Amino acid sequence: MFHVHSTEFPQPEHPPVREAPEKVQAFVSRHRSFFILLGVMVAQLLLLSAQITRNQKVRLIQVWAVAVLDPCERAFHGLVDGTTGAVRTYRDLWQAQQENRELEIQLVAARSEIQQLTEQAAETQRLRRLLEFKQRLPFPTLAAEVIAASPGDASKAIYIDKGTDAGLTPDLAVITPTGIVGKTIAVFPHSAQVLLITDFSSGAAAALEKSRVQGIVKGAALNACQLNYVMNEAPVEPGERVLTSGLDQIYPKGLPVGEVTEIREGNIYKTIKVKPAAALERLESVLVVLKPRSSEMQALNAPSRP
Repeated sequence: MFHVHSTEFPQPEHPPVREAPEKVQAFVSRHRSFFILLGVMVAQLLLLSAQITRNQKVRLIQVWAVAVLDPCERAFHGLVDGTTGAVRTYRDLWQAQQENRELEIQLVAARSEIQQLTEQAAETQRLRRLLEFKQRLPFPTLAAEVIAASPGDASKAIYIDKGTDAGLTPDLAVITPTGIVGKTIAVFPHSAQVLLITDFSSGAAAALEKSRVQGIVKGAALNACQLNYVMNEAPVEPGERVLTSGLDQIYPKGLPVGEVTEIREGNIYKTIKVKPAAALERLESVLVVLKPRSSEMQALNAPSRP
């Protein structure tokens, strides 16, 4: 038997595959007359369009050229205009952002300046009230600024910027236009420690404004005071003012201590809670009551002439 693919019988050879340029060349050769005719017709059409004119003496070829190129030109101009607009918009946005940053900086500076002016105005008004109060007092005082506060809750004290160099000594009353603050307990060359009336170890002789019942004001919890040694029979009203009595020889008589907020009866004495008149938690400027010299004391104690 013989195999189909045996070498004894030669296989027919396939015709060679023509490459693309050869195919194109062969196609053009076969249709050469058609392409020549087409070229002649296009040339004649272009010549006719160049000679024929329409309205306003515009050549037809120009009309066709405009019809072909106008969309491209419009698209190109639209692209250019869009790019120019985008660049202009980006530039305007960048400039606006820079202006906004400058305005924000100016606004922060203006707010800071307003805050400083407000603080200066408040300080000026506070010092004016302090000076007016100082001028009305019948005893000598010395203005001082609060420079520190005691950090602990057990001891309520502040520090002022006046000391022995300004003539301060221990046991001097410290007051404000709204009420008493406390007394000096330690005096240093350039500063002094003041024990507040809300401290448990403090004490001030006081009296009720209406009934004139006397007692001792001591420090209590929650930054309050308590008026002690007032009998249960003594009339006391909520909201009644408590004034210094002057019997302790530290606080001058008649200065505000606070007002009554709570009244409870005990076995013998009432328990009277008092809210301090002075804002002890935000003290800035105070007056220290100086002890009068002997000549001034004699003048104060001398009987007035009719």
